[in-house]
Amino acid sequence: MSVIVKESPIDEKQMIAEAERALSDISRIRDGVGKVIFGQESVIERTLVAILAGGHALLVGVPGLAKTKLVETLGVVLGLDARRIQFTPDLMPSDILGSEVMEQDDIGKRSFRFIRGPIFAQLLMADEINRASPRTQSALLQSMQEYHVTIAGARHDLPAPFHVLATQNPLEQEGTYPLPEAQLDRFLMQVDILYPEIEAERRILLETTGVDEAKPENVLDPARLRDIQTLIRRMPVPESVVEAILKLVRSARPGQGDAEADKNIAWGPGPRASQALTLCARARALYDGRLAPSLDDVKALAEPVLQHRMALTFAARAEGMSVRDVVAKLAKGL
Repeated sequence: MSVIVKESPIDEKQMIAEAERALSDISRIRDGVGKVIFGQESVIERTLVAILAGGHALLVGVPGLAKTKLVETLGVVLGLDARRIQFTPDLMPSDILGSEVMEQDDIGKRSFRFIRGPIFAQLLMADEINRASPRTQSALLQSMQEYHVTIAGARHDLPAPFHVLATQNPLEQEGTYPLPEAQLDRFLMQVDILYPEIEAERRILLETTGVDEAKPENVLDPARLRDIQTLIRRMPVPESVVEAILKLVRSARPGQGDAEADKNIAWGPGPRASQALTLCARARALYDGRLAPSLDDVKALAEPVLQHRMALTFAARAEGMSVRDVVAKLAKGL
């Protein structure tokens, strides 16, 4: 995720007009995704907020909860070039980034040609990212941060926009390579996918086991998505929201004078978490039809933005505490 930059001032009337247009587009996106994905409103919201904020998301959930279908649907609805990589232990960095091959022309002259890998997409699904080796994980996560790859000393820029939605199974951990904390920080949010409610599951049974199944339809194009992302970066952030974000992130770090935090938190989120909260709060506000974020946005996004950027002490884990519990308690104090 890139550093937040100050955009040029925008006229208030123009801002309102652009926001109203963006709201109409976002409404069509929500409707388009909702026709295919049932009963995961919170997951859809958080995933779309991550994309609208211009970042990447880590989707964590057991198999069968429509993670792959969600990414495919988003690709169609948003008009993005979407690709999927199934991560396995034998996957090599070149399988993701691409490689150079030697070619010989008609007169016998040899030269190298770069063949692009599947990472050259606008929406990339990294399925079961923790199944690949650390070397392969690093190749992907470096690209997520720098938005380009370097092969044989030559730089190749990734498409814009570029978003990675990685999935992870929280149950089967045998034979996996957990993502290092520094690499987890590359993800704007961690979105936990839970089992659907009974009514949503009933609808899934009825609408996905017949002859005719709902298909996603395109409602946006990449250029328009980038316009909305730029608008979000230009949205004003009230001083009270800025102070709340700083208070929340800093309170999640040990050594800040809070005895309970020092006892329970081994290490906390860095400044990138504050950036992520600011961007996501703006995106969530626009997603809900507002022109500026509020404290409610910060509280709602505290868990998905912070939980993968901090760790508990051994004593806290021995007492049965979870990162989500700690974050929820910190958010209540705002």
